[in-house]
Amino acid sequence: MPTLEWIGKSKVINHHQDVPFRVLERKYSFDENGQHDEDNGSENMIIRGDNLEALKALLPRYEGRVKCIYIDPPYNTAKSSEKNKAWVYSDNVDDPRIKRWLNETVGDEGEDLTRHDKWLCMMYPRLKLLYKLLAQDGIIFISIDDNESHYLRFICDEIFGRKSFIAQIVWRSDGNFDNQAKIKNCHEYIICYIKNPDLVGLPNGIDPNVTEGSKIFRSEVRNTLVKNGPKNPMSKVLLPKGFPCTVDELVIEKRNNAFPYYYQKAIISKGVLQNDVEVESGWSSKNILINFINNGFQPVLDTKGQSTVFEITKTGAIEMVKKRTSISHVLSVISNLGSTQNMSSELATMGIKFDFPKPTALIQYLLGFYCEEDSIVLDSFAGSGTTAHAVLNMNKADGGNRQFIIVEMMDYAEDITAKRAKCVIKGYGEGKNAVEGTGGNFSFYDLGEPLLMGDCLNEAVAPEKIREYIWFMETKQPYAPPSGGNPYYLGKHNSTGYYFYYEPQRVTVLDYAFLSTITEKADGTVIYADRCSISEDKLAKMGVTFKKIPRDISKL
Repeated sequence: MPTLEWIGKSKVINHHQDVPFRVLERKYSFDENGQHDEDNGSENMIIRGDNLEALKALLPRYEGRVKCIYIDPPYNTAKSSEKNKAWVYSDNVDDPRIKRWLNETVGDEGEDLTRHDKWLCMMYPRLKLLYKLLAQDGIIFISIDDNESHYLRFICDEIFGRKSFIAQIVWRSDGNFDNQAKIKNCHEYIICYIKNPDLVGLPNGIDPNVTEGSKIFRSEVRNTLVKNGPKNPMSKVLLPKGFPCTVDELVIEKRNNAFPYYYQKAIISKGVLQNDVEVESGWSSKNILINFINNGFQPVLDTKGQSTVFEITKTGAIEMVKKRTSISHVLSVISNLGSTQNMSSELATMGIKFDFPKPTALIQYLLGFYCEEDSIVLDSFAGSGTTAHAVLNMNKADGGNRQFIIVEMMDYAEDITAKRAKCVIKGYGEGKNAVEGTGGNFSFYDLGEPLLMGDCLNEAVAPEKIREYIWFMETKQPYAPPSGGNPYYLGKHNSTGYYFYYEPQRVTVLDYAFLSTITEKADGTVIYADRCSISEDKLAKMGVTFKKIPRDISKL
């Protein structure tokens, strides 16, 4: 598979592993009763901070659990306005924080970076972490325009895998088209990858332009199998006795003047064929027809997972009948899902000014493809918070319990992103423009202290946060504090018990006295401590593995 090379790639390809792990600090919670310091237990998260570090901080709890990711990264259009420069992920990639990160990460090569190199360096480690967070049956949507779409496809093929590519959707961005240009650009792209496409079926979506009376809504679809041409050469199929028919009584004479040809008289009684008959034609779905015959005329699944049967019609045609258990009609070109201009106007009713926000209807439409009622949805370029808005709307509509996690680096994470979520939950607008609140809740977080300070554990980090981290690194499972009296016990996974013998203010020693406190039964035991006074041989005989703090604490 071809790959893309650019200046600085070698320095960022594994940079996500070197990003410091920081804990998340809850600042406040919000629900229908307003804002308060007490933790309301909300799973919805708004995180203020660098999205690279925020994504790293989410790994211990959410690796492999996120069902839907939507991101709207900078399009790298090289606009130079002062307004644009105010955004940390500006289209010039020239914010001091990004420049500093690039210089520290890329080094001397950074002097030769073009704006495309900068953009690719910025995106690559973030996509690597998003890949880790995505569930096996999860989907990622990435908004982009012509400026970087081709480069984005290359690096996504590399990170997610070429077979994971599903579609490059064209979104006709409704709005003002009367200004002059060589060719007026009125679309953007939404690139879609599914981590493991074998695990998902058809999306749950209907194109917004489909009318109510469309045949799309029929419970079954009938199509004749006859399809003659160079790609469908003539071939014979034996229809055995018992093959179903659409009419109860019928005789079809031998024929070679209409497709399919019949080489024997076909006698149909009580809705089924009474004798074996050989027919010939070009066929559109011959393999599925053969599967149906071999399955004793019981329904089989077509290539899209639809229940399929076959029947002889009164004209002698053979029809394929597909039963729809769900309706899916998603087109690669979508329109009539709002505009950035209309969304800006709606935000104004919340007292929010924000340029070019994605319309809520668009994000709801995309999330609806594969987002079940309890799915986790992530947006690491949150902007004004459209993704959170969409999730809250969806939960209100069907009573679901979808969870949103959104990340925004800028100071407006509080004044715009969180403010919008508050307005949506409580309701906003006045008079005829009033919008009823969705209900719901969220907690607002800042990026906290790093777990490690050089080669030492950071004593400013709460031990419970360190326990959560170590448990994840050992098991790749979310941490749930075990019940029981041993304060150092983390839990058991795959018949192995784990202990984190740590005290910020003193050196801990794995000795026989500590071993005597272990009452939890397990086939093997892993113990973290500062020191060990027992020989490796004796530990091995007892089925105990010693890991030194912090040397043996793995990095995400």
